[in-house]
Amino acid sequence: MEKLGKKIALACEICHGRNYNTEKNQLISDRIEIKKFCKHCNRHTIHRETK
Repeated sequence: MEKLGKKIALACEICHGRNYNTEKNQLISDRIEIKKFCKHCNRHTIHRETK
């Protein structure tokens, strides 16, 4: 069975810090956007998938 996950980094939209790593299904071509806590901004912000 093939592994469908692809490792990606999530970066804060405000400070651009790469705070989280996760996996995403390779069949999805859109970029992931998740609201998560940024330790640098000290608040919840949108984190987007980086290249």
